[in-house]
Amino acid sequence: MSRFRSCREAAAFTLVELLIVIAIVGILSAIAFPSYKNYVMRGRRSAAENLVMEIASKEQQYILDARQYTGTIGATGLNIPSRDDWTCAATCTNNYYTVMVVPDNTATPPNFAITATAQGSQLSDGDIRYDNTGVKWRKVGGVGVDKGW
Repeated sequence: MSRFRSCREAAAFTLVELLIVIAIVGILSAIAFPSYKNYVMRGRRSAAENLVMEIASKEQQYILDARQYTGTIGATGLNIPSRDDWTCAATCTNNYYTVMVVPDNTATPPNFAITATAQGSQLSDGDIRYDNTGVKWRKVGGVGVDKGW
């Protein structure tokens, strides 16, 4: 009987060992999760930046044909189709950004600004802006300081 008991005790974890493992897993999770969250945010921002650059390229083509810029991204304007998780019509939207073009055809020369406004869980990463002169900036928390793309 004592032989059976010692085998069973040797195969079991103690409460202290279990608490140490739980503490180590908790510490690793506390370190890894914020890094993962920032990585995902940067990925979403990159997708929005790519869309903004595609819109800017199409705007440059559009002005050659129509002699003015357009504010419509979808089928009746720049003809950028909906894709992945983006829905494009007058603006392009997904769960994280709303992308819109604001043309000023009354200026000499005409100009435009493309703004990707963050929403939802992307709010803390800030808004993105690009204009026809090639100026890029990112505004975080309502502060007009450029945080870089």
